[in-house]
Amino acid sequence: MMNAQDVPDHSYSERVIVLAPTARDGEVTARLLAGVSIHSVLGQGWRHAEDLIRAGAGALMVTDATLADPAFKGLLRALQSQPSWSNLPVLALCRHGHQASALREAGLRNLTVMDRPTSTRVMVSTVKTALRGRRWQYQIRDQMDSLQQADRSLRLADQRKDEFLATLAHELRNPLAPIRTGLQLLLRVADDPVKLRGVTDMMERQMSQLLCLLDDLLEVSRISTGKLLLQRERLDLRRVVETALEACAPLVARGGHRLDVALPDEEICVDGDLTRLVQSLSNIVNNAAKYTPDGGRISVALGRAGEAAVLTVTDNGIGLPPDMLVRVFDMFAQVNRALERSQGGLGVGLALVRSLVSLHGGTVSAQSPGPGEGSTFTITLPLVHELPQAAVAAKAAQGLATPRSILVVDDNQDAAESLAMLLGINGHEVRVEHGGHAALETAVSFLPQAVFCDLGMPGMGGYEFATRLRQDRRFANALLVALTGWGAEEDKERSRAAGFDAHLTKPASVAAVAALLARL
Repeated sequence: MMNAQDVPDHSYSERVIVLAPTARDGEVTARLLAGVSIHSVLGQGWRHAEDLIRAGAGALMVTDATLADPAFKGLLRALQSQPSWSNLPVLALCRHGHQASALREAGLRNLTVMDRPTSTRVMVSTVKTALRGRRWQYQIRDQMDSLQQADRSLRLADQRKDEFLATLAHELRNPLAPIRTGLQLLLRVADDPVKLRGVTDMMERQMSQLLCLLDDLLEVSRISTGKLLLQRERLDLRRVVETALEACAPLVARGGHRLDVALPDEEICVDGDLTRLVQSLSNIVNNAAKYTPDGGRISVALGRAGEAAVLTVTDNGIGLPPDMLVRVFDMFAQVNRALERSQGGLGVGLALVRSLVSLHGGTVSAQSPGPGEGSTFTITLPLVHELPQAAVAAKAAQGLATPRSILVVDDNQDAAESLAMLLGINGHEVRVEHGGHAALETAVSFLPQAVFCDLGMPGMGGYEFATRLRQDRRFANALLVALTGWGAEEDKERSRAAGFDAHLTKPASVAAVAALLARL
């Protein structure tokens, strides 16, 4: 039986196991090694030595007097069954070469034979050399473990990537299919206002779903590269809850769920970004709606616990198995793939929630009694108590109602013409150009009050167009808006440097366009 001192620990890779013919020989050897700071342990027979080797050893020291034990063959089997990285040094003290040939015939891969008796200097030097070699073996083991772990991680990442791409293709086709059908229906129901409105509403819903998928991917990318900046303000979380639930209302209603909301009468304020916190809560509530069978119950509650604000979302849906309580916040994690695919989603929503909440100095957690027992998600954020600063009154976004002269510049003809059509319907005078050079010529004769310009155009791109337009004093006060598919922070900084007043990512909403035109 192993002694308590033989319980494996990190220091065992340095110890020398000594099998001496007598207790006195063992004690003398141990004292000599201890004098040069080498740890040793005395083996009480070959079986004990086997246990010590399995627990960890730097070297094994034996003598010819101990080799006659029949159990030596068992130890040989233990040495021969070492893992690929291990080659335990065996130091044999043999009287004038006695038993040395037998040891070599035993097939030991790392054997050093010393004459017995030997000098202290030789023995110590031999042991130190053996331990140095053993350290290299442990380093090789650690490198092999690291490589194996890296290989497992890469295989898992590759598997998740394949699953994600399959899911992405599926989820993009889901909204694209009804949008394409809707385009074909528009011509057939043009004379029926009710049906026409139904088709356009359907297409708008599906387009919103498509944009949500793309936005989630972009947000995750920005966070992972450290490019997402929060627009912080003193924020009442009751406003966050109300705004988020408005956004989630269609999905909750579609499932016929009962929604219970508990908000306090007093303010519960945090230093936060309204858009990002609404996005976080919306993702959780939408998940609850997707993972709860029709006619279920969803509860949203806001409160405080000490110096923290606490937001909880509870449902009586499919619940979470124990192994998913932590992994549910991992990228591309999916609890029930069939259900999620039927409802839409890429498995990035909760990962995004965790990242956004973490940027606010908060935490998010999940609890569930088990599958079929519902779940509860809790967001905790630090409270702030400062008095609010004077609010800056925002101008109402009614720019579409006031006629303006507007130039649209985009090499994508469909994008340019559709935006021009929308602006024209609202009474604006609109010109369209598909390149930077032609747009500059049109601007000189048209003198637009506002310009919506794509950035990535052949020939003269949007950045050069903006720079050259601003050089003309006649356009010093014109509203210049970048309208592009590139929305990273460095893209926005570059557009500001080129002279743009604002930066919109495609497709821009009517409200966003109207809000910008309201500046004029």
